[in-house]
Amino acid sequence: MTDDPLAPLLGLADIAPAVDRARERFDQALGHRALRRHGGQVAAEVSLRSAVASAALQGYAHEREAVRAGTVTDPVLQGALRVAGALPTLSERWSTAPRQVLARLHVLAARDVVPEQELGRPVADAALGARLDALAGLVAGGTKVSPLVLAAVVHGELLALRPFAGPSSVVARGAARLVLLASGFDPRGLLAVDVGHHDREPEYVGAAGAFATGTPDGLRSWLRHYLTAVEVGADQLTAIGDEILAAA
Repeated sequence: MTDDPLAPLLGLADIAPAVDRARERFDQALGHRALRRHGGQVAAEVSLRSAVASAALQGYAHEREAVRAGTVTDPVLQGALRVAGALPTLSERWSTAPRQVLARLHVLAARDVVPEQELGRPVADAALGARLDALAGLVAGGTKVSPLVLAAVVHGELLALRPFAGPSSVVARGAARLVLLASGFDPRGLLAVDVGHHDREPEYVGAAGAFATGTPDGLRSWLRHYLTAVEVGADQLTAIGDEILAAA
């Protein structure tokens, strides 16, 4: 028996092996030669692609090269870029003050999208507040499961709750990435998991809806999607490394 509330998720069919596969795929990608001399450039490219993917999943798709050129002024895209850029700094406070960090993510994501008085303020609802507190407890050390599983739960729960006005799903994706950064699983922010979500967008939307049901099948569907997106994100890291070496 265990008191870990997320431990039963590893007992769902195929989930434990999927966690191992995703971790191994990312470990393999971390051996890329480009990371030895061009690690900062790789991380910057992962950040850019993740932000573009996150904005697209919110319904604001833009060409990556136009974003890179600085010609896209769409506030949702700009918010996604701000979130991506702030993650390394925010990861330092994530496990000790998750509610405050979530509020900061919303300020970054929703500036110029929602009224100023709504920035960083969750929707006023007692049940929602209780679920956010429970989620914060998990982030603050309430579980010992793989960071991949915790990140998936944080992501899915925030998508289901929609606790903030405006681009709440950008906040959810940023929070999931923070789990991976702060836990040490991906301390340099090299895993482009949001690209994986975008590449499999219909599955992402369907699995998120299934997670919200809270049923074992729904949770399994979401976890399977999330872990597949991690593998896609790891492959994206390899592709970025190849491109950077080819251009060097």
